Amino acid sequence: MEEGKKKRSGLNASFVTGAIALVFLIIGYQVALFVHKAAVTRIAANRDKPDTVYVYAPPEELPPDGRSGEGRPASRHGGDAGKSPRTERRNAPHSAAVKAVRAKLPRPQAETFRFNPNTVSAEDLQRLGFSEKQAQSIENYRLKGGRFRRPSDFAKSYVVADSVYARLEPYIDIPRLDINKADSVALLDLPGIGPYFAGKIVQYRTRLGGYSTPEQLMEIYRFDAEKYAGLSDLITCSEVPGFALWTLPEADLARHPHISRSEAHGIVLFRAHHAPSACTVEELLKARVLSPDHADALSRCRIVPAK
Repeated sequence: MEEGKKKRSGLNASFVTGAIALVFLIIGYQVALFVHKAAVTRIAANRDKPDTVYVYAPPEELPPDGRSGEGRPASRHGGDAGKSPRTERRNAPHSAAVKAVRAKLPRPQAETFRFNPNTVSAEDLQRLGFSEKQAQSIENYRLKGGRFRRPSDFAKSYVVADSVYARLEPYIDIPRLDINKADSVALLDLPGIGPYFAGKIVQYRTRLGGYSTPEQLMEIYRFDAEKYAGLSDLITCSEVPGFALWTLPEADLARHPHISRSEAHGIVLFRAHHAPSACTVEELLKARVLSPDHADALSRCRIVPAK
């Protein structure tokens, strides 16, 4: 009887051991499936610039020397080294194996729509075809004070490939700066404009009653044609009500940059003795109330018609 009990005890122990082994085997299989799925998901999520790509290569694709792309012996699984496949780690982003993996991964369709690179969100940058890291790089540049003044500035960003810029260039919309509305701080964004010229632009705008044309910036002392050419494509000039030449009192007329004190007095006398239809800059020039230079400059200003 004792011998029978020993046999039954041995069988029970074997059964328990086998059951435990089976449970661990099932758990190991499930873990392997989970790890494989997570690895595939990570590769798909980082398909633009994967840090590491693992490529399964059949034995016929092994290099002649049996070494991996990094110069290390390729890891092999199985007995015969000439027949077993292997898993190779390759970090080179442009290797043929990496390109083959990327080619099999679905890519989201890049969208095209009008956008301002200075204000577009990181999410919209990804819709335009940039990766998450590339979008974050552009956002970091802006957070540090960087600004894209022209579309060509956006092309200079190291995360913007030439092919991407060629596709997006027609959709880049960077609003021009309105010199009739911008304050001195906003004017500092213009190339070649420091605190001195920013202040002068605002002061001259006040004296003119608003800029009628962007070219009037060159009337500012030391604001030459070269400086204007460097920013002319970045500015605009909204319409102003006009200078009330025929209604302002003499003292206010004399504050205009193109009207002297004596000319201001002459304008007041002229409009008091002429009908509104005769009140024009041309008639002031003919009556010698204005000098030729001042008449020419005033003709480029928006003037409120006499009534």
